[in-house]
Amino acid sequence: MKTVAIVDYGMGNLRSVSQAVQHVAKGLPWQVVVTSDARVVRDADRIVLPGQGAMPDCMRELRDSGLQAPVLEAAGGQARSGKPLFGVCVGMHMLLDRSEEGPTQGLGLIAGEVRRFQLAGQNQPDGSRYKVPHMGWNAVHPVAHDGRAHPLWAGVDDGAAFYFVHSFYAQPTAERSIAGRSEYGVTFASAIARDTIFATQFHPEKSAAAGLALYRNFLDWNP
Repeated sequence: MKTVAIVDYGMGNLRSVSQAVQHVAKGLPWQVVVTSDARVVRDADRIVLPGQGAMPDCMRELRDSGLQAPVLEAAGGQARSGKPLFGVCVGMHMLLDRSEEGPTQGLGLIAGEVRRFQLAGQNQPDGSRYKVPHMGWNAVHPVAHDGRAHPLWAGVDDGAAFYFVHSFYAQPTAERSIAGRSEYGVTFASAIARDTIFATQFHPEKSAAAGLALYRNFLDWNP
């Protein structure tokens, strides 16, 4: 039996994430555990790093919980030999170098920064004002990663709708780190990837069949 560890450092949407991953793991040789135990995180075969709230709070809680080092070890740091890791929402922001929110230093697993939407005075195509946070359903367009479609997009349509709640967005340094794009006043990276890491700005666990497909593909992924 293989293990998916959903990292519990006190800031993630743990119940919804765990229920979604458990749903797609049903009948498969996977044990899904929500854990604050560093040893379990280190020993797991797959890692899910959820996050919600403010980036400074998330980074502080991850550090103070004693789970920052095990997450970095599991992800392989700057090496290419880590275990598959899925970052969700602020869990995606935490993977980058730094965020304007705070400002705050991130984990530095993917080069780039997190920026705040600057949409004051701009109107959407229907004439309404853009609101921050960006909240609700929006289309995601997969981007070829390392010259091919990323395996986690298997069975997910280009332009499929996913559920977002965020005021900040990721801006990776390298174009090759972008695995999906969306539009909300600006074009932004709604998914990023590197080696054994994949992360989304949106919440797959709140995104119906398309979101479940991503989690299912994560379990099948052999990077």
